[in-house]
Amino acid sequence: MTNEEKYIHAFTTTFEVGEEEAKTLQFQGIPAWDSVGHVSLIAALEEAFDIVLDPDDILDLSSFEKGREILAKYNITV
Repeated sequence: MTNEEKYIHAFTTTFEVGEEEAKTLQFQGIPAWDSVGHVSLIAALEEAFDIVLDPDDILDLSSFEKGREILAKYNITV
C-alpha cells in the first residue's frame, strides 16, 4: 500500500466516508470528526506510518490537506 493509500484509508475507515469525501474533510465538518474522532484519526495515522505525532501537530491537524503538510514534517510524502 502506498503512503497515499494509507493516508486516505485512515480517513475513510475512521470516519466511514468515501475517498472523494475524505479528501474534502475538515475538523468538525462532519459529526464523526469530533474530538473522539480526532483521537481515532491520530491513532490510525500513527499506526499506519509508524510515527508519534507531536502534540502541536495533533492540534494543528484540522483538515485532510493540513494532514499532508504535517506528515511532510516527518518525511512522509502523501
